[in-house]
Amino acid sequence: MRRLPAIVVAVLAVGALSSVTAYETARPQAEHWREIAWPFPRDGWPAGRAVRCGVARCGDDVEVYVRPKIGFCNCDRGVTDDDEVDRVADLDLISERFVPLAAGEVVRVADMPGRSRAYSLRMPDGVQHGAVGIAVSRRCDLLVAVAQGKGSAAAVQHAALDFLATDAMKHWMTSAMDGR
Repeated sequence: MRRLPAIVVAVLAVGALSSVTAYETARPQAEHWREIAWPFPRDGWPAGRAVRCGVARCGDDVEVYVRPKIGFCNCDRGVTDDDEVDRVADLDLISERFVPLAAGEVVRVADMPGRSRAYSLRMPDGVQHGAVGIAVSRRCDLLVAVAQGKGSAAAVQHAALDFLATDAMKHWMTSAMDGR
């Protein structure tokens, strides 16, 4: 009879630790992302940040590319439609062969409103990748993010939005939009 409370406490402790471990494993944190070199050629916009999260933490290899486009947004409306996401989200830098999978959705990234949209990318080697394009705005400035990976577009989108929601990235995005 004396062992019953000890067993209950042990079972609760194991359950709590398992839940914390499952949560930490399922939700990639900023430290799980490794900075990589900006892989795209120079264009009219500055290079941004490029990061990769591996299979162990993100369920698949996912890469996210983020950069500001200062002065490149409709000052009155911001990002309001999927056509704009298609045009500005830098998907064409990864592959010119991308197809939207569905209508986009409203998102908020670092307190900036905009839209995200899921895509299927056909890579130059013919392999299909899931991708997401994200475009958000503040005043007349645009911040774009594009993420791609071998997994489903939904999994890539989930990993990318989780990464963009980290405190470190919110700080970086705010600084980048302020020109710092």
